[in-house]
Amino acid sequence: MLDVQKIQAAINLIAAEKKLPKQKLVEIIEAALKTAYKKDFGNKDEEVNVHFDLESGELEISVEKTVKKIVEDPNTEISFEDLGDDAGDFEEGDVIEIDVTDEVLAKDGDIFGRIASQAARQVIIQKVADSEKEKIYDLFVGKEGEVVNMRVDMVEGGKVVFDYNGNQVTLPKSEQVSRDSYVADNRLYLYIAEVSREENSLPKVVLSRKRAELVPAIFAEYVPEIAEGVVTIDAVVRHAGVKTKLLVSSTYEEIDPAGTLIGQKGMRVKAVMEELSGEKIDIIPNSDDIRDIISRSLTPATVVRVEEGDDEDSFIAYIPYGERAKAVGRGGINVHLASELTGVKISIEELEQTEEQKEQEQNDQTSQNS
Repeated sequence: MLDVQKIQAAINLIAAEKKLPKQKLVEIIEAALKTAYKKDFGNKDEEVNVHFDLESGELEISVEKTVKKIVEDPNTEISFEDLGDDAGDFEEGDVIEIDVTDEVLAKDGDIFGRIASQAARQVIIQKVADSEKEKIYDLFVGKEGEVVNMRVDMVEGGKVVFDYNGNQVTLPKSEQVSRDSYVADNRLYLYIAEVSREENSLPKVVLSRKRAELVPAIFAEYVPEIAEGVVTIDAVVRHAGVKTKLLVSSTYEEIDPAGTLIGQKGMRVKAVMEELSGEKIDIIPNSDDIRDIISRSLTPATVVRVEEGDDEDSFIAYIPYGERAKAVGRGGINVHLASELTGVKISIEELEQTEEQKEQEQNDQTSQNS
């Protein structure tokens, strides 16, 4: 027989763990029982109704059939003859509901119980996942583009599960940064990258620690001048876990936009860097002078001058001898980010070694050999 007590206990447990309404889980169970009936006792074309009363444990299974003089499909139709003494109460085309609960449970109750339990298990797994997606969507709808501070709840394989107001939300591996420390009870800012719902499909919520937009969103938490419109972050490029470059401006002449984000003694930028697990941040003031922006974007290298290149939207940055590694960065990251930030191709040319540099290099070699 169908173990009603186990079903009741399972519903109560899942409702508590997943913070889902019990009625929602009852509907999932009813859908599973309907699937089990159609698979082994009825027909896929039958209109089956299942009602499960969680409090009383009472189960009702019925099928709908259309009254016909001549039955062509016995799975969906019933004749006046089969209605017997009740035939006079109906007209052709009427839809009646036939209770088959006792018939099913009396005939193969144990088998149905096992089949229903197996079907319920699969349906519950899927439906609970779908319900959680709906719940998470409701939590974040209208918050796309914002950051939220969450606590790491647990780490499962490649997924990191965060606690958000008592709800579990997952940060997928594709949106994680290897530099971050995903340890239980750590708190991190997560960027709400996408909250969407397409017609006839499940909602989609994407949280990220990798997106470039995370950085200005965190700055907005520490720099009130951003929300006030005093300072604007015009562009951001990022190699997650390594470096971010920001282009900033202000419509107020007396305001230093880069200094505002840096803060007194670097307090503000240091705080954001800590939120990003030590990732480096370059803040460049915007201007109408592309050469100046290029020079500043190649920090920590010193740029002597910038000239236009032969190709369209290309520039050559001339740097002192010995500073190529600073300008290019490990794996070319620094110059690549500078090009991405400015929207132009940047080539690096190292100037010839000066006499003073040659003399210093010889002195260094002599000191090493002595």
